[in-house]
Amino acid sequence: MCYNAVDRHVEAGLGARTALIYDSPVTGVKKTFTFEQLRDEVAQVAGCLSAKGVGRGDRVVIYMPMIPEAVFAMLACARLGAVHSVVFGGFAGPELATRIKDAQPKALIWASCGVEPKGPVPYQPMVTEAFEILDSKPAVSLCKQRPELHADLSSDDLDWDQEVPKAKIANCVAVEATDPLYVLYTSGSTGTPKGVVRDTGGYAVALKNSMTNFMRTFEGETYWAASDIGWVVGHSYIVYGPLLQGCATVLYEGKPVGTPDAGAFWRVIQDYSVRSLFAAPTALRAIRRVDPDGDLIRQHNVSSLRNLFVAGERCDPETSKFFATTLQTGFYDNWWQTETGHPICGLQDAAIGRKDGSTGLPAYGYDVVVVDDHGVPVNMPNQAGSLLVKLPLPPGTFPTLWKNDAGFRKSYLEAFPGYFSTGDAGVIDEHGYVTVLERSDDIINVAAHRLSCGQIEVSIKAHSDINDCAVIGAKDPVKGQVPIALLVLNDGLSKDHETIVKEVKDKVRHDIGAIASLSGATVVEQLPKTRSGKVLRKNIRGMADGILSPIPGTIENPPALDLALEALKRMGYAQGL
Repeated sequence: MCYNAVDRHVEAGLGARTALIYDSPVTGVKKTFTFEQLRDEVAQVAGCLSAKGVGRGDRVVIYMPMIPEAVFAMLACARLGAVHSVVFGGFAGPELATRIKDAQPKALIWASCGVEPKGPVPYQPMVTEAFEILDSKPAVSLCKQRPELHADLSSDDLDWDQEVPKAKIANCVAVEATDPLYVLYTSGSTGTPKGVVRDTGGYAVALKNSMTNFMRTFEGETYWAASDIGWVVGHSYIVYGPLLQGCATVLYEGKPVGTPDAGAFWRVIQDYSVRSLFAAPTALRAIRRVDPDGDLIRQHNVSSLRNLFVAGERCDPETSKFFATTLQTGFYDNWWQTETGHPICGLQDAAIGRKDGSTGLPAYGYDVVVVDDHGVPVNMPNQAGSLLVKLPLPPGTFPTLWKNDAGFRKSYLEAFPGYFSTGDAGVIDEHGYVTVLERSDDIINVAAHRLSCGQIEVSIKAHSDINDCAVIGAKDPVKGQVPIALLVLNDGLSKDHETIVKEVKDKVRHDIGAIASLSGATVVEQLPKTRSGKVLRKNIRGMADGILSPIPGTIENPPALDLALEALKRMGYAQGL
């Protein structure tokens, strides 16, 4: 993979062409790297890791912000045949510990801090907490010290700037096409993250095809995925996809608004002649909220932009129409998952064009169907059901979960034999266009980040004053969804409810990270449940969004639904009910 993404272009005489563009408005730093410079940087990092005993098949956890060294580290692992597992820098210590425990890495590569508009965010406290939880640490701990904030390294830690420059370069190691390239953890419905395995050969084929035939961005052009390397979009379309295609890829350390304003995206497009932009609908909604008339777009030259791709959550029709019209460019909603590694849907029929709110036609290799609760295919257009993909899955999708074949089969294959269960619900219209409506389990999308309600509930239930709880995703005009919680307390407490709610919010933020911060939480006497003990989350979620869903006949305590409705109204939800 590293050879095809980097060295191959140098050998073809394209070494002087731009490969990586680092633009960091939060630090004021801009850098560019040619393919030859990128090869040299990656080869030296790989040499450093190799000298510390990292080799083919070893795992390396990468806990870094959006800096060039993070990309060097990923490609260096690929160069050695090592398996990288990138953990988003915003995740808390317990989450980092969970991933280290599962991956059993030989090395951890981390940075001293991330940088937000308000200033540096230290990473060392999270790393230290993870090691304390595990009561151990990987054999190699390599830290990139950033000038904004240094970490206090111990004798067991290695300093990137001291170790990497003195290392000998390492050449590419050949691996099998089926060897794992990386493990990327995604939220599990039980609260336990699942390690999605990505193979090497199939992934390269899928991404190369995708860059040409869907992303329509070609050798020598600039591609920008405004995401993070901690997510699958960052793996596929910040690092591997564009580099395989011979494109320059933008590594942006900033926000869609506030760094410095809502024109940040358009400034980057102008500065680097970006041909294709990949962004989350949340980012576009945030921009539109500040710049509702698109005035900041018109202040920049965005004529280079050929395509705008959006994914990570459903893009509402209003946002789709606004940006497609204002930018006068191709607008492609697309639907995929960490598990698939590249879009399931996103193509458009030339005669029909874009359908606002729909993710388009299935992409190459995907046979998408809608089935009812019994697994029977739905033959009527626009009839909702579970969205499935007929097996086999195309190249580049996941072959299994890390050290968990049984969990792979149970989570994705057993419910509907012969199909991959996406966990999403939706419809297919008369033209074959697929519209994703919602998750069919309790995974929610918060600003294009998939979070498990079960995972948040595990954190809340660990609070000593909480007896039970329910977490659901409520609609939010900017973030798509936000988590809110109904709390059932233990009997006999003298502590006031406001204190407990604050403690619960602080606990979730600590245990999982700021992205999972509860938008609201309140106390109820009981939760509405079925006789078998299942919380009626669909009904609660519907009420929060102003919709009354049918009440199942198996409900155990109907008055609890009224209590839930009152609680939602106290938090500012359930408007109009």
